[in-house]
Amino acid sequence: MDVHVRLDGQQDLSGQIYRQVRAALHDGLLRPGDRLPATRELARRLAVARNTVAVAYERLTAEGYTDGRVGSGTFVRTTGLPAREATADTDAAAPGLRPRALWTTLSPWAGPEATGPTAAAHDFRAGLPDARLFPYDAWRPLVSRELRLSASGAAGYGDPAGHAGLRTALARHIGLSRAVRTEPDDVLVTTGTQQALDLLARVLLEPGDRVAVEDPGYPPARLAFLAHGAEVTHIPVDAEGLRVDALPPDTRAVYVTPAHQFPLGMAMSLRRRTALLRWARRHGAAVIEDDYDSEFRFGGRPVETLHSLDGGRHVIYVGSFSKVMLPSLRLGFLVAPAPVRRALRTAKYATDWHTTVPTQAALARFIDDGLLARHIRRMRNVYATRHDALTRTLTRRFADLTELVPSAAGLHVTAFTRGPLTDPQALADHAAGARASGVAIHTLAELAASRRARPGFVFGYGSISAPDIVPGLDRLLRP
Repeated sequence: MDVHVRLDGQQDLSGQIYRQVRAALHDGLLRPGDRLPATRELARRLAVARNTVAVAYERLTAEGYTDGRVGSGTFVRTTGLPAREATADTDAAAPGLRPRALWTTLSPWAGPEATGPTAAAHDFRAGLPDARLFPYDAWRPLVSRELRLSASGAAGYGDPAGHAGLRTALARHIGLSRAVRTEPDDVLVTTGTQQALDLLARVLLEPGDRVAVEDPGYPPARLAFLAHGAEVTHIPVDAEGLRVDALPPDTRAVYVTPAHQFPLGMAMSLRRRTALLRWARRHGAAVIEDDYDSEFRFGGRPVETLHSLDGGRHVIYVGSFSKVMLPSLRLGFLVAPAPVRRALRTAKYATDWHTTVPTQAALARFIDDGLLARHIRRMRNVYATRHDALTRTLTRRFADLTELVPSAAGLHVTAFTRGPLTDPQALADHAAGARASGVAIHTLAELAASRRARPGFVFGYGSISAPDIVPGLDRLLRP
């Protein structure tokens, strides 16, 4: 185990070595059983006599910190280590570092991204795909191939805008699947949707600019804009989507989920989408279209994107592979109008330079070889079965307790609650009790920035198998 030791001057060199090794041991940097550097090697690195190091080691052994083994070296003792002596902190009263005041008011959403895996027997959390059904056998060789190319000398820094092959594949993919007409130069690869929103906030917004978001809506989006000092205004939604008539005239950007509103699930009507685009043109505002999980549609006609209706003038199209593939891959993209393209590439360079190149290249092959389309078709059938089981059970067995919000796409549905579960506190307590009994669920109140949201549950079916849905609903709604 290598240990950093810094010597100051020429006095008490053995004592300095002793104290720094002891501090590393107390701080947990050296663990029980770890081997200390050989006296000869440490003496060479520190440019001191070997006996200087040996004296420090002998003191550590004498005080019970280490054991010397003939022919093997010096090791941290596995048991009976002395306790750390209390020392006076002369700088305790000195002021420490503090974040900007803004950051004391912000915290992550306790959703699937923040809470991670769960041991719940019935996982109804929204926003999670079924990682068990990902085609790992097809994906693994593609990544291995790119890593082998890196090892052969192809490794290096990448283009901030993204891997050229991936941007070409993405332009073709969204052109075919979502009628988003774009060129590879319009595409910028990101580390997921959240980075796309962060980059857009950096490039489009000044501190104090107003951003409109849906309410209830996606909490991480609100967080991204607030973190850049924006004034976030929460706009109510109805059966047709975001209420355009409620937008303040000084709004600089509008964030919407028109294909499958999060979390209520309805699609924005054509009338409302047209009104939003007219409003954006009149006020010179940007529309950020988050087209998450639109690949999974189980009925009705596909919803035309805002980007295709607008022609890419005021709409910035944002997509991600977190739902169609895996959240852990951290791959997403945005399609931006030409006037902001260069600034976005510069912002990407300034924040993390580029998204991991081997993964981008592997995804390009995954798309070009037809593997992504095949995976989406397979998962669409799986999720359609779960969607049907969930909605059928809610409408037939729990109509006295729930009112289903119509939704024919995505990985979740929402139901307003009735009867005893209409009281907000009673609903929150009920959800907490359900989580304790093995049912992971989010309430609508957790996703609302105001008190306008009706009491209800958001039922994700991405990570719960079909046979577990009905028992999970029984446990949640009739415990």
